[in-house]
Amino acid sequence: MELSQKTLERMKTLTELHGAPGFEDQVRDYMRRELKDNADELIQDGLGGIFAVKRSKKENAPKVMVAAHMDEVGFMVTELTDNGFIKFTPLGGWSTDVLLSQRFSVRTSDNEEITGVIGSVPVHFRRGNNKETKIEDMLLDVGADSKEELLEMGINLGDSIVPKVDFQVLKNEKKILAKAWDNRYGCLIAIEVLEALKDVELDCDLYIGANVQEEVGLRGAKASANLVQPDIAYVVDCSPANDMLGKKDDMGKIGQGTLLRLMDRTMILAPKMRQFLIDTAEENDIKYQYYTSPGGTDAGSIHVSNDGVVSAVVGICSRYIHTANLIINYEDYLHANKLLTELIKKSNRETIEELRG
Repeated sequence: MELSQKTLERMKTLTELHGAPGFEDQVRDYMRRELKDNADELIQDGLGGIFAVKRSKKENAPKVMVAAHMDEVGFMVTELTDNGFIKFTPLGGWSTDVLLSQRFSVRTSDNEEITGVIGSVPVHFRRGNNKETKIEDMLLDVGADSKEELLEMGINLGDSIVPKVDFQVLKNEKKILAKAWDNRYGCLIAIEVLEALKDVELDCDLYIGANVQEEVGLRGAKASANLVQPDIAYVVDCSPANDMLGKKDDMGKIGQGTLLRLMDRTMILAPKMRQFLIDTAEENDIKYQYYTSPGGTDAGSIHVSNDGVVSAVVGICSRYIHTANLIINYEDYLHANKLLTELIKKSNRETIEELRG
């Protein structure tokens, strides 16, 4: 399985874009450009989620929603210190042990991105017996010497911060390192599956795109599900791999295919939908692996919206999720892409009624 140069370029562009929760506009602008040529219409909800619409020629066609999310875990500037450092608060889930000495980028209101490094108050000078480095102890250093210099740079309270990481294909070319695979993977698959279906007549009205603010509580999915009112939903998201210790029974191994997500803290996969995923994967020689997660996805919001929406997650896993440097195996992406494409092709009124029954 080979990755096209076009897909590789899209991966680089999407993962390097700056898009913390609530600050997804750069990603949305890119998706709008990539989706519009293969869409009958583009729609946007009031929070900023964007979806391409591909309509069926069949009357009373069911609505199929494919939802990624544009945001990545990041931070917000909360204080500029008198001696030129930046304090911040998390936007999404971070572990403190992955932050120190990492490069991050502040995006100003003028859309300039300013690079700094996260440091902390030295352990020698902390008060009390607790020597753990907490986020409130950390400081972003962009090289300024005063609060006034930070303001002159254009940095102010409320600005967003994300990791500063260059996209890189590793020596094993199937492995790709970048920030924000969670969830620019989903943005990519939405763009490329719509492109693959451009000349295919579907038995459903397809709404395919991405939400905002998933990382801070599945917020955007609530708005988009109310806008679209889908009959069925496929959420595309990137999940944490658990394969570093080499145990045979670990779930979530990169290179072992797309994830068949049985349950997480926000949704249990319905038995009929589970079998639909398995049948579709096996009919099309798609590699898949079973997966459970302590986290959640936008499916957690979408499946309980309106009067209830039968939903599934078509995902891949990445090592070191919710850190600055993530690694995927691109073959997993190709298997997920094929599975999502085939699921959409099979999504007709009869199939959806059976899944809902």
